[in-house]
Amino acid sequence: MKDDTRQAPDPLITGAEIARLAGVTRAAVSNWRRRYEDFPAPAGGGPTSPLFNLADVNAWLAKQRKGHDVSDEVRLWQSLRGEFGDDVVQGLTAIARLLADNTPSPRLGPEITQQALDTAQSTSKAELLSALTELFVDFTRRTGSDQVSSARIVRAVRHFVGPVPATATVLDPACGIGTLLLSVGPTIGPARYGQEIDAAMADFAQLRAGLSGHTRTKVRAGDSLRDDKWPDLKADLVVCDPPVASPDWGREDLLLDSRWELGTPSRAESELAWLQHAYSHTAPGGKAVMVMPASVAYRKAGRRIRAELVRRGILTQVVALPAGTAAGHSLPVHLWILVRPDGHAVPTVRMVDLTANAPDAPLSPEPGQIVDVPLIDLLDDTVDLTPGSHIGSTNRDYLVEYTALREQLREQLQALDSLLPRLAAGDGPGTLDTASVSVADLARAGLVEYTEGEPVSVSEHLDTDYLHGFLVSSTNRRRSTSSTGTFRADTRGSRIPQMGIEAQRGYGAAFRALQEVEACTRRLTQLSEQATALAREGLTNGALHPPAEGA
Repeated sequence: MKDDTRQAPDPLITGAEIARLAGVTRAAVSNWRRRYEDFPAPAGGGPTSPLFNLADVNAWLAKQRKGHDVSDEVRLWQSLRGEFGDDVVQGLTAIARLLADNTPSPRLGPEITQQALDTAQSTSKAELLSALTELFVDFTRRTGSDQVSSARIVRAVRHFVGPVPATATVLDPACGIGTLLLSVGPTIGPARYGQEIDAAMADFAQLRAGLSGHTRTKVRAGDSLRDDKWPDLKADLVVCDPPVASPDWGREDLLLDSRWELGTPSRAESELAWLQHAYSHTAPGGKAVMVMPASVAYRKAGRRIRAELVRRGILTQVVALPAGTAAGHSLPVHLWILVRPDGHAVPTVRMVDLTANAPDAPLSPEPGQIVDVPLIDLLDDTVDLTPGSHIGSTNRDYLVEYTALREQLREQLQALDSLLPRLAAGDGPGTLDTASVSVADLARAGLVEYTEGEPVSVSEHLDTDYLHGFLVSSTNRRRSTSSTGTFRADTRGSRIPQMGIEAQRGYGAAFRALQEVEACTRRLTQLSEQATALAREGLTNGALHPPAEGA
């Protein structure tokens, strides 16, 4: 037998991962690439999402002595997280106002105010706010929040929007902190309009626009569906990553609204309400690009509206993006591209299926990932707009795929049973009958340091998994919840039981196992949805059928 002693290639990492490795922002990594000729060249990926060899990056960081100190921007972010907890948008808005017009906020406090001013001395105000925004977006991604469009969503929208003229009018009716609104088109030129239900986010988006040079930008606070702040606006481009699965979107108050020209959405179809709102603001010949959950493409409740979109030639393209594109979950999402017809009918809908790609892979589809489907072929009883249903279905082995998914589900179920830790009865319920210490005291004693706002043990006498497990205990959550019910994750005030290191490691192992259980459960959910979608598609197109009785 041939002895193959070749080692596996070193892993490739993104610029964002280099930033986390070095304790800086992605902007700092971009500056390194421009300033240092010896920075490692990309070893993979594409021009807009290069990948770098991990070993080369580590060697370069060691040579340059980068990553040994946390950057000033990261320190400021950590201060904001410690002060504002989960309400960090309020802190970002106060920082943005301080940078924009030198107006200090009493909510910041003198120490953070001075820290922000000192940090702004070593960089531009725009770069500082951009770095803080980047850290906030990364924080929302790691916490599974969907309140900010992910960097991958932004990249996909920009790619499929294409060039935007400097004379264009752009609208985002659910703009959040302005991520999508400010990302499309050139900085100078387009008139941008946004609306956001969260007043703090709307303020931050407006201030962010001013500091980043997007001078022709107006953002207003309010619920776009119930209280449209731009009722007469017709935009050349509408981009929107709307709230999903929101049953309280105002249907009962808006039943006779003129925006529902394609049909009144059901309570369960809030995404189709947002779609029609966006379309109502699209000028003749203009375009709307919507981020949509994959299930909107086939749910029964939205069939009539989907049919009208197709029949009238409004829907021109559906793009199924890779799993992992969205920030808050691993489920696939689609881009729906609409145009308001100006007399030129489009006889097909272009279907693009990128679901088999890695989330950071190039977004230009291969020939086998794209097909133009005649409108008549979509107007059947289901009006299924899932790209995978129309691309290569004749060569698809449904039974093999379905059998493989069932086997993966079985393996995950077995893993789940083995992962769930076996625990013994304690003396509770209640609090542990032992002395405790605050995280702030642990930090002052040099036993923990804060990395990306989270405490991490730097002592052989404290187990990190033990620490993190007790940080989310019910006692600490109650301690972090105000009398009004607002939760603020200020871990410095949390208290950790005092135990010997061996006992800590036992708890730490149990907490690690529970994290693995949660990850396994998420994987089970994803596999279940894939299996049921595939089975439903196969049963309805004839590729699969139920077994005969007695089989």
